[in-house]
Amino acid sequence: MSVQNAYNAYKQNSVTTASPGELTLMLYNGCLKFIHQAKKAIEVNNIEMRNTNVQKAQAIIWELMSTLKMDVEVSKEMYNLYEYMHSQLTQANIKNDTAILDEVEGLTKQFRDTWKEVIQINRKQQYSGDSV
Repeated sequence: MSVQNAYNAYKQNSVTTASPGELTLMLYNGCLKFIHQAKKAIEVNNIEMRNTNVQKAQAIIWELMSTLKMDVEVSKEMYNLYEYMHSQLTQANIKNDTAILDEVEGLTKQFRDTWKEVIQINRKQQYSGDSV
């Protein structure tokens, strides 16, 4: 098996065995990756690469939106923030604007870091036997 095949198998296995919380973390990290690649594309004036990566980031934002439980108040607020981020990604793509991408990247990092903390707290509680 080649190194690339082994890496692809590892990636596939990590996704299929991840908890829902870990999958959400992967989505945030993927979104950050695509935003970063879109910014690089703008720097080298590669419109196709910018467009592709912005669209991938938008697809992740849509996925995050679709997983919200709208009967929970905080989900309604998150939905509005995700909707704003999606709209800003559209504007960044239209205007070829890294500053807008920086803004969405900052919001995504905040969500990701908060989500990471939630996962860590849950793990500590799970392994210590504490309940919320």
